[in-house]
Amino acid sequence: MTPREFGDRLAKRARRAGVALEPSIVESLAAYYQLLEVWNKKINLTAFPLSEGQDEAFDRLLIEPLVAAKHLQSTHGHGRPHGAVLGARPRLLDIGSGGGSPAIPMKLAIPSLVLTMVESKTRKSAFLREAVRQLGLADAAVETARAEDLLTRSDLHESQDLVTVRAVRVEQRLLVHLQAFLRLGGRVLLFRTVSGADTPPLVAPPFVYEATWTLVDSLRSRLVVLRKML
Repeated sequence: MTPREFGDRLAKRARRAGVALEPSIVESLAAYYQLLEVWNKKINLTAFPLSEGQDEAFDRLLIEPLVAAKHLQSTHGHGRPHGAVLGARPRLLDIGSGGGSPAIPMKLAIPSLVLTMVESKTRKSAFLREAVRQLGLADAAVETARAEDLLTRSDLHESQDLVTVRAVRVEQRLLVHLQAFLRLGGRVLLFRTVSGADTPPLVAPPFVYEATWTLVDSLRSRLVVLRKML
């Protein structure tokens, strides 16, 4: 797929999801996708056949994170944008980052994010570090660890505005771990497929259920938002 073909297809899929993309973001997403495609031939980063440029691969890996980023920047509540609620440099902790989606596309869409990607597998972590380097992502770091391993890091306690979780089984124990990283008012963003419930049955203090946002209609994917209130 040529860069122009990639850009045209990405723009088309984004418009269908209600997202407008600047040319600079398209260029960066193309570089990320190409890097993902090259590395996926060596290690298993994603099950999608990237070289075929399937719509589902575009939607899952690129469009869903871009729609999530749009929601975070849109007007919410009393006319206040999420960005203002989160502050000028919101901090995002991505759990089980794997091939870098949703974290990297969200970072490209919201450059002010201070991003930490958490990935326990060494080879996948190496890919993430290479992606950070090649894409020139400022304020982006990779931790080769499991989420629970980071609980001993006092600098991470109650430091994050957002925690993103995708392709990770959400259990009560995991939510207990994640709340330790979030500041008061911080949010957990759960990327859900068609099989996931709109409202998780596991929500308990200090979390409250806040919202479910549509991501891609054709995939019936949603973003479930939990907020730390205690």
